Amino acid sequence: MNKKNRPHYDKERLPKHVAIIMDGNGRWAKKRHLPRQAGHKAGITALKRTIETIMELGIPVLTVYAFSTENWKRPADEVNHLMNLLRENLHNELSDLHENNIKLNILGDLQGMPAGLREELLKACETTAENTGLILNIALNYGGRNEIVRAVRAIAQQVKNGEFNVDEIDEITFGARLDTKGLPEPDLLIRTAGEMRISNFLLWQIAYTEIWVTDVLWPDFNEEVIFEAIDDYLKRDRRFGAAV
Repeated sequence: MNKKNRPHYDKERLPKHVAIIMDGNGRWAKKRHLPRQAGHKAGITALKRTIETIMELGIPVLTVYAFSTENWKRPADEVNHLMNLLRENLHNELSDLHENNIKLNILGDLQGMPAGLREELLKACETTAENTGLILNIALNYGGRNEIVRAVRAIAQQVKNGEFNVDEIDEITFGARLDTKGLPEPDLLIRTAGEMRISNFLLWQIAYTEIWVTDVLWPDFNEEVIFEAIDDYLKRDRRFGAAV
């Protein structure tokens, strides 16, 4: 889409936090008689396009679901390729992320990631920690249930240590132990490839998130699809449980 023809949005009405379940890399490759690895590579390109568009719109936070705790069940060669692809791209793109003032966060259990990738991730987070532009959350080895369990364990340990009482535990206390602590909850969740499920993603955080599903496979995801999602989001009446 020509930039001159892009829609003009009232930034105050745009979502402050967009989350995306990136699905369909394998199906994209299969349709083209290519190996699944080609789909993952094309998916990285789609992510770069998406980051650029989200930045241009001025949306403060983007969270993408890159690898779930359940994805380890996939064939070992596919998992290894994906880990290497993530490590290579992170290494190559770190300077651009930093120059574009992007702050990188990782959601999920980093201890379960391969050592080389974990080192690149920690380095990228440290390098961009003081950046004030787009907050980019990448969910890796992430599962919503796992995140909740880790938060419960952290709270239980603090209660055991006498740091606070059980009666002091509330939603704010709990939210402060999640991977997304300090961030606004997602306003809009986009899922690609037509799948109508949450897939263990941000289970606590999406209590009142608007969900939008597209049949577009992730490698084909582009700014036009983002605009379509936002147009639909802006038509919705968000009441957060209040009466009509």
